[in-house]
Amino acid sequence: MSKVLLISLAVSLPLTIVLEAGFFLLIGKRDKKDLLLLLLVNVITNPIVVLFYWLTVFYTNFNARFILIPLEIFAILTEGYYYKKHGNSFNRPYFFSFSANMISFGVGEMIQRFL
Repeated sequence: MSKVLLISLAVSLPLTIVLEAGFFLLIGKRDKKDLLLLLLVNVITNPIVVLFYWLTVFYTNFNARFILIPLEIFAILTEGYYYKKHGNSFNRPYFFSFSANMISFGVGEMIQRFL
């Protein structure tokens, strides 16, 4: 388990940051403070989500898909809160958080299917 968890943590965070920062830039956002905020909130939420996901998968009989839903909701709400409270250019912070997380999640799912 520890090897899988470490690999997942090592790959997931950088990939999430690249994808969400890419989305940030793609939609025309350029505020450097907000880009740094995006980095920081993902450093907080991503390892928590990955860790709880793998611990739950390894130590319970819960369906992995059902584990992901509350974990993704946690990430979306947490990130949206910080974007709203500390961001400069997030007009709809929770929508941005939802969109960025769904893109990141979707690409991650596609990568896992092809590996």
